[in-house]
Amino acid sequence: MEVLYEDNHLIAVNKTCREIVQGDKTGDEPLSETLKRWLKEKYAKPGNVFLGVAHRLDRPVSGVVLFAKTSKALARLNEMFRNGGVKKTYWAIVHERPPREEDKLTHWLVRNEAKNKSFAYDSERPGAKKAILHYRVIARSDNYYLLEIDLQTGRHHQIRCQLAKIGCPIKGDLKYGARRSNPDGGISLHARSAAFIHPVSKQPIEIVAPVPDDNLWHALSARM
Repeated sequence: MEVLYEDNHLIAVNKTCREIVQGDKTGDEPLSETLKRWLKEKYAKPGNVFLGVAHRLDRPVSGVVLFAKTSKALARLNEMFRNGGVKKTYWAIVHERPPREEDKLTHWLVRNEAKNKSFAYDSERPGAKKAILHYRVIARSDNYYLLEIDLQTGRHHQIRCQLAKIGCPIKGDLKYGARRSNPDGGISLHARSAAFIHPVSKQPIEIVAPVPDDNLWHALSARM
């Protein structure tokens, strides 16, 4: 487990594509429980350790996940995430060339609970939620493009769904139209950074997660 940042109120880790943030039907130990145990052992804490989950990443996604170590920080973080006070930047690898080098995408997303999938539409419809992101191509190779994504709303599978809608499914994302899976079972979507004003100290914080230990990730990021 790679800890990216820690103070008295917050801790951030670099999640791998094999980890879940909170418990689910698989029964696998979630990152939240692993981190609680790590904190208990590191600080020799008696009793239960408080750890609040402020946001989540899909299991096949890697990158920055932020947790609260105090109830005060959790309440304020929750409010910040709701109000767009946390700027989240993602990197994604796609095989198809995007229609434009840089663009703002606006769609209306409908979530299908049974399929655990979202569907994007160009116009508003009943039950749909507006989804907005901005992307730009920041590197390329002969076969792949590395996109930087500024997520402006937080919808279910938003980046995966919106990129698929423009014909650029994320590498390894079979659910949204990728040609084949990735060897590690994840998808090539990485929560690169989180920037915000610390909920307690009020200091500006930016947490950056190194890319996954993968040849393609390293090759593309080196071309920036």
